Amino acid sequence: MGEPKGLLRGPDGRRLVERALAVLEEAGLEATLVGEHPAYAGMGPFVPDAEADAGPLAGLVGLLEHAAGRRVVALACDMPFVTAEDVRALLAIDAAIVAPKREGRWEPLCASYGPEVLAVARARLAQGRRSLTGLIEAVGATEAPIEADHLVDWDSPEDITAS
Repeated sequence: MGEPKGLLRGPDGRRLVERALAVLEEAGLEATLVGEHPAYAGMGPFVPDAEADAGPLAGLVGLLEHAAGRRVVALACDMPFVTAEDVRALLAIDAAIVAPKREGRWEPLCASYGPEVLAVARARLAQGRRSLTGLIEAVGATEAPIEADHLVDWDSPEDITAS
């Protein structure tokens, strides 16, 4: 992409990371960036990954540890169409993991995780089993009713032009 994805401008003109933080705050959450990256310095409070260079699962473990027994929402900043209403839909369901599906697959970076997930996530991280989808399959999840077009993510320049 040429720069960190969170610095790209979304359809509303804001940087993607700023938009994601605003969506979480509009949903009533304390927004926190996970995994320190110099490009995002000063954009909000940071929570370090539980283990360096171990992928999104290490970030989720760090976020759950920081939450100290509260439910968390993991939201990738490269999803420019997720709304505060979508985040509230994740929080409205009482389950260990609540996530939507896109094209038949779980979307682990637009999901809520209860504190009971932490022990399983820590164990999987220690075993080198870093897949968030694997975590969802191990714990089980309840599907959130979020429109598939809200779950589009920008992984390449082609994704941006297709949106």
